[in-house]
Amino acid sequence: MSKKVLLATEKPFAKVAVEGIQKIFDAAGYQMIRLEKYTDKTDLLKAVVEADAMIIRSDKASAEVIAAANKLKIIVRAGAGYDNIDLAAATAKDICAMNTPGQNSNAVAELAIGMMVFLARNKYTEGNGSELRGKKLGIHAYGNVGRLVAAIAKGFGMDVYAFDPFVKTAAMEAEGIKVFATMEELYSNCDYISLHIPANEKTKKSINYGLMSKMKKGATLINTARKEVICEDGLKKVMAEREDLKYATDIAPDCHAEIAEKFGNRYHATKKKMGAETSEANINAGLAAAKQIVAFLEKGDRTFQVNKS
Repeated sequence: MSKKVLLATEKPFAKVAVEGIQKIFDAAGYQMIRLEKYTDKTDLLKAVVEADAMIIRSDKASAEVIAAANKLKIIVRAGAGYDNIDLAAATAKDICAMNTPGQNSNAVAELAIGMMVFLARNKYTEGNGSELRGKKLGIHAYGNVGRLVAAIAKGFGMDVYAFDPFVKTAAMEAEGIKVFATMEELYSNCDYISLHIPANEKTKKSINYGLMSKMKKGATLINTARKEVICEDGLKKVMAEREDLKYATDIAPDCHAEIAEKFGNRYHATKKKMGAETSEANINAGLAAAKQIVAFLEKGDRTFQVNKS
């Protein structure tokens, strides 16, 4: 009996991506079941029952969904973040959870730079703006996205700094990055901060009032990571106290309406998370997810597993 793969995408992949995914599973002899644009969680609960594998995007692989899966062996989130998978529930059922790191990175990096230009030029309204050339850019987390942001920023003539305790200083310096030993140093010395940390128990609300209040005069904070890492009360307080600070985010905060009204051209949020919303990223992440499923089911390849014990 052929293996069944559920492609559960409330926000569907592009047609060319779906066709590519289908070809990969056809070649492996798998049956692909598509659940797209669904609006009721019960549809997902029903569809996952007989699936051996599942690909999701922003969809929630919650404990309830995982409990409903009788045969599921692997879940792949097409993208870098994986906080929409209940890792504890997956681990408890011996289900391998994966992401597809690096596939959306360039799209997110270009968006981060675009947001810097957008706010630097007063959201393209009248009045003098400023240029990126010669400004100090601080990258908070020098992973796949951070590294690409640095490369693009160098093309703008920016002076690039970074803080990442999980990456060796020598490795960052070898790429022409000046390294700060603490977050506080990064935030207090840079004109722009590009945020790329994941959302977990240690990082949630870690970008707080104390840290943001240390930001350099006229600084801009760019968030293409997760909204949960920002302390929204702290954000509102520091934006009210510091008329020189700006904030742009790809993940609208819960207090979006309030701060949009109060801070006008110093604040911007996309209408929906769009970091990975490019044709290239859409295709890359989808194909990577399909290939990883085949490699796991056929060869036991766990290279991108995120719930390792």
